[in-house]
Formats: sequence, C-alpha cells, structure tokens
Amino acid sequence: MTISNRYDFVLLFDVRDGNPNGDPDAGNLPRLDAESGHGLVTDVALKRKVRNFVGLVKGEQPPYEIYVKEKAILNNQHKRAYVGIGREDLLAGDDKKRKGGDAVDDARAWMCRNFFDVRTFGAVMSTGVNCGQVRGPVQLTFARSIDPVIAQEHSITRMAVSTEAEADKQDGDNRTMGRKHTVPYGLYMAHGFVSSFLAKQTGFGEDDLALLWQALGQMFEHDRSAARGEMSTRGLYVFKHDSELGNAPAHALFERIRPMLKDGITAARSFDDYEVSVDEADMPSGVSLLRLC
Repeated sequence: MTISNRYDFVLLFDVRDGNPNGDPDAGNLPRLDAESGHGLVTDVALKRKVRNFVGLVKGEQPPYEIYVKEKAILNNQHKRAYVGIGREDLLAGDDKKRKGGDAVDDARAWMCRNFFDVRTFGAVMSTGVNCGQVRGPVQLTFARSIDPVIAQEHSITRMAVSTEAEADKQDGDNRTMGRKHTVPYGLYMAHGFVSSFLAKQTGFGEDDLALLWQALGQMFEHDRSAARGEMSTRGLYVFKHDSELGNAPAHALFERIRPMLKDGITAARSFDDYEVSVDEADMPSGVSLLRLC
C-alpha cells in the first residue's frame, strides 16, 4: 500500500572530531561554504548512509535490494530486470532492441519492486540496457551546519612502511607520515521531502516510509570509522500533512525548528552547547508534528 500523505522533515545530526563529508577536489578537507564558513554535507552522502543501513538491516534481499552500492555494475542489474519480466530476447540483437522497445515500462516497474533505493530516491537507468528513469518520492537537501565550522589538519604517523625500498631509505626507522582532517564540532541540519504522488509511481509504501525513518535515526550508529569521529542523529522532526498536496508550505514548517547556541557559548564542542526550539503553537490546520528521534 503506497503512502497517501505528504511529509516534510528536518534532520539534525552532529559530528565531533571527525570529517562528516570530505571533498575529493580539496584534498578531502571537510566541505565548507567558502563565503560563510558553514559546513556542508551533500545529499548524496546522506543517501549513501541510508542505503548502507537498509542493506545491512534487510540483508540485500528483494524488495529491499540496493541498486547503487559499492562495486555494483549497474547495467548488470538492468539485465536482471529483463530476465525477471521474461524478456531475455531483448538483451541480444541490435541497438534498437537493446533499448528495450515496449518492455521498458515493465523493466522499470521490476526495478522499483525489487530495489529500495530506486523506489525511494529514484534513478537514471537508461545506460546500456534501458530500464528508463525514475523520479523518487524522497528528496534531501545538502545539510548545512548551524554555525560556521573550522577544518583542522593533523599530522599522523604510522610506525610501518609499505615496501622494503621505503625501509631502506629510512635506515629501518620505518615511519609513514600522513594527514587527517577534522571538524572539532558541528551541528548540521538537512531538509527532506516525501511526495505521495511520486510514491504511487514507484510503489513506495508505508513499510518503506517506516524503514526510511528508522534509517535516518540510526544510520550513523553503523557507519563508524576513524575518519568520521563521532556522528549522531540528534533530531528527526516530521511534518505530516493530512492531504496529498500539503496543508502548508515546507519552508514555513522548517522555520519552526530553530537550533541556537546557548548564551555564553562562543565555540560549540558538544550538542549540549545548543538549545533546539520547536514552535508547535498555531500549527497550520491539517499538519501534525511527529518527533521520531
């Protein structure tokens, strides 16, 4: 059963002494807004964590397989769709046949049924064997830190080298120097949207929605690494609309969640340095606030 309500949500998470989302074009430094100094985490990075959590919890089994995952060959997944709908004949022959012909819609539906991230976030599946394109009902923005953050660079030492040649150059000292980039502390906010109209097109249902909320609340607990330090979800505020079109503009609802530094704090180093104000007064008719984390 697909969802029949519109949802808008606010996700709060923080990082301490870690790199929440390194920028490969900047030597893996934490992503920053160059003008304001606010930290950034891309929507793609957040979706990756949701995918990893769902794959872990559901064991990569249909209907909760993950389409975009580490070392995946996407065109091979497209071929599975044509096998699944009994149209293997379209996997051979000229270019016109490989485009899928009149079976593209069936192949796209098969992908939505079997892959959680396809029916949730959408996907472009027209490369190679054509399974069409899907516009997902769930969309996320970049996460932005509430206050400016600083990116620190640390020198680190490994008491080993990789090759004998390196050891010979150091006369057996065997040290390898490296760099590590961290944010001392940052509280980040991302906004999200769930469309029931697009959910009907992909088959995104109530069970999928419950799994999404669970993933957003727990995804950092199973994504630990030395590079990311301590990351935690600190709040998941979901605005549920009674209607499919919605009962209030999303931006007006998002403005009701206001994290602010406590008086006297100039440099935050923990979540306790913030106070999160939630304005529930005069909530628009037809909108209810669910605090899921």
